[in-house]
Amino acid sequence: MSRAFFLRGFVALAAVALAAFAGPAAAAPADSVPLKIGIIGAGQIGGTLAKLWVAAGHEVLISSRHPEELRPLAQSLGPKAKVGTPREAALFGDVVLVSIPYGALPQVGRDLKTELAGKIVLDTGNPYPQRDGDMALEARRVGTGVASPRYLPGVRLVRAFNAINSGDLASDAHRSGQPIAIPLAGDDPEALAVAQRLVRDAGFEPVVVGSLARAREFDVGTPVYTRLMTAPQLRRALGLK
Repeated sequence: MSRAFFLRGFVALAAVALAAFAGPAAAAPADSVPLKIGIIGAGQIGGTLAKLWVAAGHEVLISSRHPEELRPLAQSLGPKAKVGTPREAALFGDVVLVSIPYGALPQVGRDLKTELAGKIVLDTGNPYPQRDGDMALEARRVGTGVASPRYLPGVRLVRAFNAINSGDLASDAHRSGQPIAIPLAGDDPEALAVAQRLVRDAGFEPVVVGSLARAREFDVGTPVYTRLMTAPQLRRALGLK
């Protein structure tokens, strides 16, 4: 037996013994470890989620083109919140929330392509032709789950928090009784798992609808869009098991 093999075995046994001695707190599950969340666009949805996630123990960096305007919000949230530029938010986050007018998505994708590459990105935007122009018409035609990856190439995208009004997001978080459901769609299993955790941490119940192509089932204009439903109600409405 080589000396290196012996040492590796000894270290492994020591680690097991130390974990057993230290007890459960020494090996906290991954879903209990706070995340660093970059928020690009701290409007009504982004700002509300920043509050909810800080209350759940996560760190956030809220950003806009004018970060100085966000300092009062960050100060109200305490030491787990800071402000910065969109680029700083993209670099900061283990997860990045993009919550901006849909028409701005292509520019963000171009400006932050390198910074967002490989990151888990939650996309909350909805296309409105009267605001976003022709690109919104195309996004509605193909569905946001198909359109958004074209504008944010190279990210691990999840459509999330787009089918709830900001007022309901603020007022119905952690409500008593059955929580309100938030539909999700994504192609990356790990990204979906993280998104589900963040939905729960915000005080709602995640419902994975399916792949990104199925995000169109809760896009603007669908029967479930902005309707407050429990998870069983949403699954029935979408024909999910």
